[in-house]
Amino acid sequence: MRPQPRSAPRLTVIGTGYLGATHAICTAVLGYEVLAVDVDAAKIEKLAAGEVPFFEPGLPEMLAKALESGRLRFTADLAEAAAFGDVHFVCVGTPQADGSGAADLSYVDAAFTGLARHLDRPAVIVGKSTVPVGTAARLTALVQDLAPAGTDVEVAWNPEFLREGFAVEDTLRPSRLVFGVASPWAEERLRAAFAPVIAEDVPVVVTDLATAELVKVAANSFLATKISYINAMAEVCEATGADVKDLADALAFDDRIGGRFLKPGLGFGGGCLPKDIRAFAHRADELGVGQAVSFLREVDAINRRRRARTVDLVRELAGGDLDGARIACLGAAFKPDSDDIRDAPALDVARTLHGLGARVRVYDPAALGNARRAFPELDYGTGALDVARDADVVVLLTEWAEFREIDPGALAEAVAHKRIVDGRHVLDAARWRAAGWDYRALGRNFG
Repeated sequence: MRPQPRSAPRLTVIGTGYLGATHAICTAVLGYEVLAVDVDAAKIEKLAAGEVPFFEPGLPEMLAKALESGRLRFTADLAEAAAFGDVHFVCVGTPQADGSGAADLSYVDAAFTGLARHLDRPAVIVGKSTVPVGTAARLTALVQDLAPAGTDVEVAWNPEFLREGFAVEDTLRPSRLVFGVASPWAEERLRAAFAPVIAEDVPVVVTDLATAELVKVAANSFLATKISYINAMAEVCEATGADVKDLADALAFDDRIGGRFLKPGLGFGGGCLPKDIRAFAHRADELGVGQAVSFLREVDAINRRRRARTVDLVRELAGGDLDGARIACLGAAFKPDSDDIRDAPALDVARTLHGLGARVRVYDPAALGNARRAFPELDYGTGALDVARDADVVVLLTEWAEFREIDPGALAEAVAHKRIVDGRHVLDAARWRAAGWDYRALGRNFG
């Protein structure tokens, strides 16, 4: 990919969490001068020293390149950012609000208002955070009232579509770019800020602010619905003796449906899908169109039930009583190739088992540090065979490659009983059953 020429706009990135750090690092490698801003001094000290504070394959190498180029710097000073940048990307979190399905916009509001107070020349503030529709219009009025440059400061929206584990690829070669803008000038600024990416024939959708805000939550809602649909079919299969894996395989041959995200199992988690569908439903209620997306509440409910049903399968394999049962939990992160434990189904299951009296031990290749800090009441091990030692039941909760590739014979030598719950439908059931294991999976019946 060609580096951007020196005439390119200078960029700032407000927020150096998963999204912000990735965007800042990758755009610096593409040739832009980038100043990344965060209120967390420890985080920016780590990044400035070449250390990525979260797990993401390929990003540490990209950070080394960005720092070596001299194009990436870090600060905690919004005034410095305002003086430096032409295009400002806001990449702060929008967690679920306490006691509500709504999105907490306090970090977004603080970033926009804090930056606006220092903007004394034309600039574009580009939101990348996932927000309720209508946020950009509200922030436009707020920013233009606060900024010394007034209406010469515009707000645009550029939703992100990063997949954890593939963030570098998704930043450099995204499936599409969406530009929500209110003027041709804002569009030109965004095109200049993404010129090397656009030059690789990445599709660009230029639209209004409200549509750009809706794209991300609509996409996540569709994916969540597809996942929960096949898991709803798993519930039907369990009641009828049918096999959900065969059902999913048959459905996937239909081009109108496709096989992506049609994977039965424990369901979705992480920092996006669960809170985004709840926030979308909440915002739709506020707009008076809640009935249009009321199905999202059932999507959420199906997803939650899969966690409870996984606990039920473990209990059944343990003989009906979890009190004192030794359970080996393989996985803590919400997905493989990530250390993210936000709303992780794996840890939800592990904590529930622990609360029911089981002696739970957990192992994850990347997320152990985060899991220990969040849930110190659980026991943790150093590897799959370590946590499986003398286990009554093994339960696979995150589909890491090293778990998918476990040899059933080797694991059999560690456990007390050859019983396994495949919470992610990633093991070869016939192979494990041939090796003498009592194999269970959601929506599968073996007689």
